[in-house]
Amino acid sequence: MEEKHNTNVGCPASQPQNSGGFAGRPGTQPSNPGGLNAVYFIGIGGIGMSAIARYFIHRGLVVAGYDRTPSDLTRLLEKEGALIHYEDDVQQIPDVCKNASRCLVVYTPAIPSNHQELQYFRQIGFEIQKRAQLLGTLTRQMRGLCVAGTHGKTTTSAMCAHIMHQSHLDCNAFLGGITKNYGTNYIVSDSDYVVVEADEFDRSFHHLTPWMTVITATDPDHLDIYGTKEAYLESFAHYTSLIQPGGALIVHRGLEMKERLQDDVRRYDYSIDEGDFHAENVKIENGTITFDFISPIECVRNIFLGHPIPINIENGIAAMAMAQLAGCTAEELRYGMRTYNGVDRRFDFKINTPQLVFLSDYAHHPKEIYESARSLRQLYRDRHITAIFQPHLYTRTRDFYREFAEALSQLDEVILTDIYPAREQPIEGVTSQLIYDRLAPGVERQLITKDEVLPLVKSRTFDVLVVLGAGDLDNQVPQIAKILRNNN
Repeated sequence: MEEKHNTNVGCPASQPQNSGGFAGRPGTQPSNPGGLNAVYFIGIGGIGMSAIARYFIHRGLVVAGYDRTPSDLTRLLEKEGALIHYEDDVQQIPDVCKNASRCLVVYTPAIPSNHQELQYFRQIGFEIQKRAQLLGTLTRQMRGLCVAGTHGKTTTSAMCAHIMHQSHLDCNAFLGGITKNYGTNYIVSDSDYVVVEADEFDRSFHHLTPWMTVITATDPDHLDIYGTKEAYLESFAHYTSLIQPGGALIVHRGLEMKERLQDDVRRYDYSIDEGDFHAENVKIENGTITFDFISPIECVRNIFLGHPIPINIENGIAAMAMAQLAGCTAEELRYGMRTYNGVDRRFDFKINTPQLVFLSDYAHHPKEIYESARSLRQLYRDRHITAIFQPHLYTRTRDFYREFAEALSQLDEVILTDIYPAREQPIEGVTSQLIYDRLAPGVERQLITKDEVLPLVKSRTFDVLVVLGAGDLDNQVPQIAKILRNNN
């Protein structure tokens, strides 16, 4: 963990005196729920669930749970004291978690309703909550700084959390990715601020009561849940109605969504080059990015991106806007942005040399892939860029295969694998071939299975290679990196 920035050097350790800052309501650190001594998680290995599990471990409760397969996250949780098993088996639930009056059960919406352990807890009469319900409680007990949006929310919330944690304000954080700065998706402190990634899947973010929120994008997604674009936009509109009076909405300029704000909620917009918050004097050269942060509160010159990816300019503007409104100083903003190191699987460089670049990116929505590809083009204008893309979900591929093809066509070569099904069953006629057939003329292309990825990498040389997608192909990234190093 990085050493906290000394805010007494070059900046005052107090909230800036300006009309834009928020004094906020008094926050209180939440205590353990009354009478509980254990929390049981069904789906404990999920990135969001594991952050909540860490919260309760930190609070001194017994934490146990089920997940389908072991992972780096579950192994870390076990080292931290969690009791985890990998079979849907009521007999393996620890005895301490079988007392309905002393154990809270938390589950993820990805768990099917016929899951035996979930049915057991329901039949016995346990209190059962979704992860989002717990996060909602925290946003009512502390000052919730939330980040919602189809894409960009993990990076933006991680940036904001890092700025806040390094400032005189500090914060807690529940993030959707493992931060490079802290090696975790959870930050704990005695602060009454909490940074939360607000997930729109299954309308989970409707459980939150933000003090402030950023909305990065509302490009339709999860249409297997929402059905229509209009229902998706309505879900975000409802989310804006949950912002507390006295709080703020910071929304990306030009979104279709029509917000519904309570009285006394301030509204700001942002983008890379327009809006209340934006950038000027952007310089991208020799692997570095600098810009000036333009703000109605206080402009901050010479922002240096510690994780110099073009899309992070806009993510950084949103993160700094929320941190500045909370009371961070100009020097704290500069320091936080300069020392931010990124998030695992978000433009995550594994090899970065003049001869070879290899990275992994979680991008799995067409707009995310478009922005990832555009950033790669800006960084590596004259180099041959290859993507290995594993589509995520049959429904998403069915709904957006044309948009996927258009986004990927910015690159020189596309290697498509079979679709990662996640929670879904196959849909007749929906395969990666739909994307393959619509790639632009001139784009080199191959269609392979996931099992053929490593042999292909062994047989080839690459200039710039990126693995894209939210499925399980990322599990092969360490092996790919090893092969590439040996080949070079």
